[in-house]
Amino acid sequence: MKAKSLADLAAIKQVLQARAREAAQREAMRREHEARQQHERELFARSVGPVHGLKDRGLAAVQRPRPDPRPRQRVLDEQSVLREAISDEFDVETLLDTDEALSFRRPGVGPEVVRRLRRGDWVIQAQIDLHGLRRDEAREQLAAFLREAVRQGLRCVRVVHGKGNGSPGREPVLKAKVKTWLVQKNEVIAFTQARAPDGGAGALLVLLRPSGGRGL
Repeated sequence: MKAKSLADLAAIKQVLQARAREAAQREAMRREHEARQQHERELFARSVGPVHGLKDRGLAAVQRPRPDPRPRQRVLDEQSVLREAISDEFDVETLLDTDEALSFRRPGVGPEVVRRLRRGDWVIQAQIDLHGLRRDEAREQLAAFLREAVRQGLRCVRVVHGKGNGSPGREPVLKAKVKTWLVQKNEVIAFTQARAPDGGAGALLVLLRPSGGRGL
């Protein structure tokens, strides 16, 4: 700055003094902040006490496999599809054989297949127990079970639905529903009531379509 008069010099002096005060205030604030941080560190150190580093025990670092991420929204969407794909209003009785086991077989599947299924020609490879579940829970779990069984290439599974002894009026409500749901699943080609050793009236033996549509 170039002073032209005493008034200019006075103004310059005031500006310089103001700048000096601001610098002093900033310095004071900085020192106060550092002092506060130092006090907090000392307080933490006194609270924790002496700290010693862990000794190196020579252990190898093992990389544990992480579980695959579960797309929650896709799971919810699939559950919604399952609920819509299996209806409680389907009339299954018109498709059941009129034998004592109320067996079912797809068109093109001969009665001998049902007889073989009932006498145990196919080994039971997996089972699901729906006994005691509410209707919606049973329906969703059954659909998911069948989908996984087909994915694994299983042929014969058992579905335990119970005899209905604990239901109101001792009516086997879930038993009838399970038959209705199974008929609506394309991967099911036949089912029949299990023999007494395999669950009797409380279970069904289900034959699934072979992978790739190959023969029985």
